[in-house]
Amino acid sequence: MNLEKTAVPHEPATAPADTYRPSERERERERFRRSRKRRHTWTAALCTLLGLAAIAAAAVSSPGWERVHSLFLDGTEFRESFPELLRAFWLNIQMFLIAEVLILVLGLLIALVRVTRAPGLQPLRLAATVYVDVFRGVPTLLLVFLVGFGLPALQLQGTPSEPWVLGVIALVLSYSAYVGEVLRAGLNSVHPAQRNAARALGLNERKTLRYVVLPQAVRNVLPPLLNDFIALQKDTALVAVLGPLEALRAAQIKADYDFNYTPYLGAALLFIAVTIPLTRFADRLQRRAAQRTWAETGR
Repeated sequence: MNLEKTAVPHEPATAPADTYRPSERERERERFRRSRKRRHTWTAALCTLLGLAAIAAAAVSSPGWERVHSLFLDGTEFRESFPELLRAFWLNIQMFLIAEVLILVLGLLIALVRVTRAPGLQPLRLAATVYVDVFRGVPTLLLVFLVGFGLPALQLQGTPSEPWVLGVIALVLSYSAYVGEVLRAGLNSVHPAQRNAARALGLNERKTLRYVVLPQAVRNVLPPLLNDFIALQKDTALVAVLGPLEALRAAQIKADYDFNYTPYLGAALLFIAVTIPLTRFADRLQRRAAQRTWAETGR
């Protein structure tokens, strides 16, 4: 009697479940690391509180505390002046946003001109170098005076007359020199092999710059760029010397009227409320850049 063999379909082998379990020594190390982190956090917080308490005690016990409190920490004066300061601070925000866009465009043009090696662009490279040297050397406050009072004195047709516009022009001229150098450093940080690889893939010079070089350059210099824009946000207060009713000017008018300097503290708090989040964001980007560099290079 012939027995026919029936084919049994092959069943795929199931992957073994992940049965990894850390050893007792590894769990002990993890508990030690968590305990040490909590201990360091509490120690840092306690030292910070003690330092602040010591500073506060020294200030309160100083002979002139009562006068300082009445002139700079008057709660009633702060509540009365803060709404007006907040409305005036909106002008600082507008100047910052407008200047930031113009600075990025002009700074990028300066950086591109300075890194190019085309012989025919030598005059432009020379002009960009002179621009950077001059406007980085002139103090921003002095440049605000020169543009704010000198440009209208020329009586040229189409010259803006609004003080805040003149202030924005001065800030753009000053900060474009700094941002241009930051972007130039970013462009130079991109390895030439990236350009060669892009050209080997058939990209022309414009597409290579747009899709390969610029994204890497901006990523490399994003933290210092944010630092420049944090300084720009603070320096919008320099436009107060031209007379527009921004936060510092409003605080000055209120302080001169009431003979109390608490409005200056209110204006400072408004600037701090904007710059601190930007500073923390810049620090986070710097940490991420350092981690990325360590992951790529191993050091």
